Amino acid sequence: MLNFTFHNPTKIIFGSETIQKLNELVPAQARVLILYGGASARKNGTLDEVKAALGQRTVQEFGGIEANPTFETLMRAVDQVRNEKLDFLLAVGGGSVIDGSKFVAAAVPFAGDPWEIMLAHGANVQGALPLASVLTLPATGSEMNNGGVITRKETKAKLAFMSKHVFPLFSILDPTKTYTLPPEQIANGVVDAYVHIVEQYLTYPVHGMVQDRFAEGLLQTLIELGPKVLADPKNYENRANLMWVATLALNGLIGAGVPQDWATHMIGHEITARHGIDHARTLAIVLPSLLNVQRADKRAKLLQYAERVWEISVGDEDKRIDEAIRRTAQFFELLGIPTRLSAYGIGVEAIDTLVSQLAAHGMTTLGEHRNITPEVSRKILTGAL
Repeated sequence: MLNFTFHNPTKIIFGSETIQKLNELVPAQARVLILYGGASARKNGTLDEVKAALGQRTVQEFGGIEANPTFETLMRAVDQVRNEKLDFLLAVGGGSVIDGSKFVAAAVPFAGDPWEIMLAHGANVQGALPLASVLTLPATGSEMNNGGVITRKETKAKLAFMSKHVFPLFSILDPTKTYTLPPEQIANGVVDAYVHIVEQYLTYPVHGMVQDRFAEGLLQTLIELGPKVLADPKNYENRANLMWVATLALNGLIGAGVPQDWATHMIGHEITARHGIDHARTLAIVLPSLLNVQRADKRAKLLQYAERVWEISVGDEDKRIDEAIRRTAQFFELLGIPTRLSAYGIGVEAIDTLVSQLAAHGMTTLGEHRNITPEVSRKILTGAL
């Protein structure tokens, strides 16, 4: 296992009826902007509950953050914060709202064009407004990490950024707030968390025994939970476990000290930016093909994954790898998530543009070995047709 330092300052408040704790967590004199997505936060009463918990503080709202948060929309929030002299951001929603709030937090004090934050992947962020979150959709782990992904509609660019300055101060996780989510969003969340774990686990061995076993346990938990959370939406224990797995999948712990991949995400981002497909669904498309194309580099870990996660330990090694990849795709399909580009009407004619976008955004040496070139990405996308 490699040397590492692990630091995560986000405080987690987990359980039902925890939104009322906002009154003691948010500074009494804070001028708060609540950021949220669509109308569901208002319809299901979460927004009113949040506002009630904030009491007599100055509170304003900013809604309409997209499922893939856009620079154009978020800059309107930046203007509102600056004009109204607001000083605390509270994201109410899933990963997209939290990602967008992180960008707003960094952009408000940023000197210069805030898009430069994305072009530098956050390396130029010197400070940010304080922010926190009330999570309503378990998926991205954004409630306990320092990263975000933002899309610019004008150029169809979808880029990621990270900064130590945008860790949420705290995040409230109430599993009951997931009860009314559409099944498609829950399925997306399961797949998103699953691929987050795989990106940090399915690389090459470095004797990270604790991280490996932790990751394998989380993957097995998702495989068990996936069908259950869809079949019984108001089962508290299942929703609570899903919410916590999704947080642990990307709070930095399982990736500390081990190599990481993230090529599936980078390729998937281009599909979303170009074709508007949900983020998690692009991951389900890319991952099985990527594992197949990269099977030589990932061989040892693929065999470990086959044995420990899918209990495939007998027979020819290549067939074991084939079966592990097949079962991974089958799991996604079982959740109602297609694993082929053709399921979305995307054919071979789209691949040149996707590969060109990867190159234009500097995604030319992806993967844990930095050997996924545009031509390798082309093979992965072709294999996903």
